[in-house]
Amino acid sequence: MPTVVFKRNRLMGQDLSCQAEVGESILDVAHRHGVPVGSNCGGVCGCSTCHVYVAAGFEDLEEMSDKECDRLDRAFDVRLNSRLGCQAEVGAGDLTIEITEESLKAYLDENPDIRRHLETTGEFLFLPRAH
Repeated sequence: MPTVVFKRNRLMGQDLSCQAEVGESILDVAHRHGVPVGSNCGGVCGCSTCHVYVAAGFEDLEEMSDKECDRLDRAFDVRLNSRLGCQAEVGAGDLTIEITEESLKAYLDENPDIRRHLETTGEFLFLPRAH
């Protein structure tokens, strides 16, 4: 069973390791574990809010589809290791993922209760969710 490590960011104080199923999208892994990855469109490649950087394991992912590539053109700060979390599926190898600032902002916009709790307490809540 592959492991997806989500790197520490402004919401998460430390790296988080999550077990994943082969063929599961990075976005699905994130949502199942309450990791803050945005998904305004619900994970159907209709936006770019699930934009992530694949810091390790990029070579284990399938090649990007034309649809994903076109949608990624609308994202901010696109890099060679950029992928959309809703389209990139976990392969047999482990992955290390950095969540973009764009995605963190979208996540908080989509989850006002989590944002309010964070602003009030300074604590981020890992709440699993389905999309």
